[in-house]
Parts: sequence; C-alpha cells; structure tokens
Amino acid sequence: MSRNFYILAATLALLALLSGAMSLVPSSFQPGLPANGSLWRTVAMFLLLVGLVFALLGVMTHLFEQVDKRSEEARVAARRRRRGDRG
Repeated sequence: MSRNFYILAATLALLALLSGAMSLVPSSFQPGLPANGSLWRTVAMFLLLVGLVFALLGVMTHLFEQVDKRSEEARVAARRRRRGDRG
C-alpha cells in the first residue's frame, strides 16, 4: 500500500518540476497556455506540497505495516512458546 503513495508522490513531484520549468519559459513559446509565470509557480508549489503530503502518508503507512508485522510475529512466537511449555 505504501508503494502506491510513493509512486503518487513521485508523479506529483515530477509534475511540480515541470510546472516550475514552465514558469521560466517565455510566453511566446506557450501559445494557448497560461502565460502568467506566477500561476505556474503557484501550481508547482501546490503540486509539491501535495506530493510531500503523500510521501509522508507513504512513510507512515509503511511504519504501521512494519509495526503490525512485528507484533503479529511476536504473538505467534509467544503462542509457540506457550504450547511448547505444555507439551
């Protein structure tokens, strides 16, 4: 599950870089596109912020998956020890 968040974060970061680069291109090279550089920078900042949020979500999801896996392994090991003591 966390891999999906990482992929989404990387995609949004790439789009943010592309939008940031578009703010540096002169308006004569952008026929039919918004020529306002501040608009491109705003979109880039928004995409970067959302990408960072999804990266944080990916890290947190991976962290909780690891905790769940370790607690499950500890529970199974404790059950095996208890059953070994009885037999």
